[in-house]
Amino acid sequence: MSEVLNHKQVGQKITRMAFEIYERNINSAGVVFAGITGMGMNLALLLAEELKRISPLKVEVLEVILDKTAVSKSEVHLSKKLVLVNKTIILVDDVLNTGKTLVYAMKPFLDQEILKMEIAVLVNRSHGLFPVRPDYTGYELSTTLNEHIRVDVSGNHYSVQLH
Repeated sequence: MSEVLNHKQVGQKITRMAFEIYERNINSAGVVFAGITGMGMNLALLLAEELKRISPLKVEVLEVILDKTAVSKSEVHLSKKLVLVNKTIILVDDVLNTGKTLVYAMKPFLDQEILKMEIAVLVNRSHGLFPVRPDYTGYELSTTLNEHIRVDVSGNHYSVQLH
């Protein structure tokens, strides 16, 4: 196991991603971070907090609840009802492996009149088995499918580790 990003580096990635989100959505009626259950939700909260600190944008957060171990069989739903009309949805997950989880996580937004949907991930492994590409990436990391990335953005110490 080796550390890929330490606490300070993860914090810097989050700040940079928040600035990019602000730049691309400066004229948006609002930004809704939709964090995927687990570390995706934790990352969404951190990005939302940072975006609120650096911008006047209206920022909201909700959780996309699904079973990551069986996404194709899992019911996908949102933690709360928000008015999403003409807002930017930023779907957030910690790691983009194949894209399958993100594809299923989009489902609750498909029948809504959102302005646009973007994707933010802390680590992009670039395996691309599904046609999903992040708009905001903290770190690009080429790995084999046998290697595992562990992201921890909970508590007071953030890290990204390769196993």
